[in-house]
Amino acid sequence: MLSRLTRYFRVDPIANTGSVARDLLASERTFLAWARTGLGFIALGVALEKVEALAALSPTLLHLSDSRTKIAAGVLVASGSLCVGHGTIRYFSTLRHIQEGKFRPNTGGVTLMAVTCIGIAVAGSLLVIENETEKAKSETTRNERPDTQNNPSLRRSSLSALATPKAQRSS
Repeated sequence: MLSRLTRYFRVDPIANTGSVARDLLASERTFLAWARTGLGFIALGVALEKVEALAALSPTLLHLSDSRTKIAAGVLVASGSLCVGHGTIRYFSTLRHIQEGKFRPNTGGVTLMAVTCIGIAVAGSLLVIENETEKAKSETTRNERPDTQNNPSLRRSSLSALATPKAQRSS
């Protein structure tokens, strides 16, 4: 298995005629750009996942939903993995095409990246809007309830209501 992999990735020296070396170096730079973009998406997904740990410490982040944050982080990590995978495949196919004296435009990769970025932007916008709506609703309900922490008389009355048996409260 390992010998097949090394045989697949092994490259014989190529004669540097015309612009072959320049084209190969450009292909390497393009691969590194795909890898950098993919790692950026992955890092953003990991950072988003870690925001949940901060939510316990900061009351301003308590409105973040655990499941939506996990989904968003998973989408970012998956998108980053796709970028790195596509960049790797594209690099080796370009290398093979240069050896054969051919060129194939990268329309699939550009389309994939554009659709991925647009999808992440739309999903992120919807997530932000939904979180802000939930945050506003929770602040509204919090402001409508009496403040039992700062008002001792309300605290005592609510505690006495809890201590009173249910049958006495209903009559």
